[in-house]
Amino acid sequence: MARPRTFDEKQVLNAVRDQFWDAGYAATSLEDLMRVSGLGKGSLYAAFGDKRRLFLRVLNSYTEANHGHLREALAGAPRALDALRMLIEAPVDDPAGTRRGCLMANSASELGNADPEVLAHAHRTYETSTALIGDCVARAQREGDLSAEADPVALARALLAAQQGLVFMSRTGMDTATLTATARSLAARLLPAPTDD
Repeated sequence: MARPRTFDEKQVLNAVRDQFWDAGYAATSLEDLMRVSGLGKGSLYAAFGDKRRLFLRVLNSYTEANHGHLREALAGAPRALDALRMLIEAPVDDPAGTRRGCLMANSASELGNADPEVLAHAHRTYETSTALIGDCVARAQREGDLSAEADPVALARALLAAQQGLVFMSRTGMDTATLTATARSLAARLLPAPTDD
């Protein structure tokens, strides 16, 4: 009869996620994974598979959690335009947190050319994010805060690119004042008030 697991799976996955996030995939060794998880090689592999399978599971869990947070943030704002501005300003609001970057973006940069599965996962991730943001853009249009002429999907892609760009710039050590000014400039250009004809 198999012995029951004696560890908290979520806690282990979070510790492993942070290891991959901080060091990257290639620089993370099996010894690193054993150290942060507190599990031996046999237990780790029996529960989660090899390093790559564990990494893909962590990446999937990360993106699902991020999409859940994004849904809540976009839906929870009183007006959709406020949610879209918040999306752009999020990296500025937490510059210390964004120094690590986005695990999905980091992973796509590191592995996308060599691992088609990671690249496909990144594509699906950004398509889902674009759809969620596009729904919020359409809501802002219905609320009269954005021009009805704008293509919601195209604008959503631009907003996502701006947000990810700010995350990257934060990783370079850019100071908060410069990040804030950049975020406000992007918001003013991408989210202008509709004009009266």
